[in-house]
Amino acid sequence: MNRGMDRVHATSVEEAAVALRGVAVRRDGFALGPLDLSLPAGMVTAVVGPNGSGKSTLLRLLLRMEPFEGEAAVLGQRLTPDSDVSLRERIGFLSELPHAYESGLTADEKARFASIWYPGWSWDRYERLMRSLDADRTKKLGKLSKGMRRKAELAVAMSHDPELLLLDEPSSGLDPSAWKTMLDELTQFMDRGDRTLILATHITEEVRRLADYVLFMHRGRCLGLYEKDRLFEAWRVLAVQREDGAAGRDDAARLLKQAPGAQGAQEAGPGICRIESDSPEETAAYCTSAGYRILSSQRMELEEIMACLVRKGDAGR
Repeated sequence: MNRGMDRVHATSVEEAAVALRGVAVRRDGFALGPLDLSLPAGMVTAVVGPNGSGKSTLLRLLLRMEPFEGEAAVLGQRLTPDSDVSLRERIGFLSELPHAYESGLTADEKARFASIWYPGWSWDRYERLMRSLDADRTKKLGKLSKGMRRKAELAVAMSHDPELLLLDEPSSGLDPSAWKTMLDELTQFMDRGDRTLILATHITEEVRRLADYVLFMHRGRCLGLYEKDRLFEAWRVLAVQREDGAAGRDDAARLLKQAPGAQGAQEAGPGICRIESDSPEETAAYCTSAGYRILSSQRMELEEIMACLVRKGDAGR
């Protein structure tokens, strides 16, 4: 797959699976956006953020399940209150929360209903996915465990071979074996190169194994869209120490404000400072010139990067 920039500010409409301009969702107690965002076609974008950040709302508005302000296009078609049904036929969706009205159906009964609405439906694909995921087809969905129901609903969501697959916490309730099988199926789904996957997740390993891009969200705001491999390579924690061993409280504050790429800094001991950076080479060069010795440089975890972006976003509000 082609790799993009470190931080992706925009993708042309022609290359975008999703294009949002000034999109906002407002309801009592919650607001999403306004969002100006383009998600590339043919790629896997992982949407990450704490509960209540707007991940599920974002996925739902792409299906016109949420009223919104602004302009939005999905798969090249503008979303309107009467968007063509043919657009939904090109999308597969797995909701985080199961639909109560489907609890009285078996997986096969849900599949038969879905097959009516999707011209691309394949019973062979459905049968293969059910076998691969080892999903139960005899019990009512409401009687299945959370993980077993998840597997059956994922099989249904993928059986019409959608161009765009939207998954909201797909691994919720899955055991390790089923989780690995799900990753294999999603990898195979993307192998053709003409499919797009957008998944909301909080599982770091899912992001590492599947994603091409990572979209960070917090309190209804987009904190940035990043190319995944460069994200994990670039963000580092540097431990630096004053060459003279002095405590250097003023220097620590100055590094936080002035070091190129520094996203946060704190004292970690006498004369030692811990600096989070998205440009570690530039940060290290600055620290060296300021009389600090580089003790270590370690890659940051997804949760640590998220915390930095949240702090920066809150400080800029």
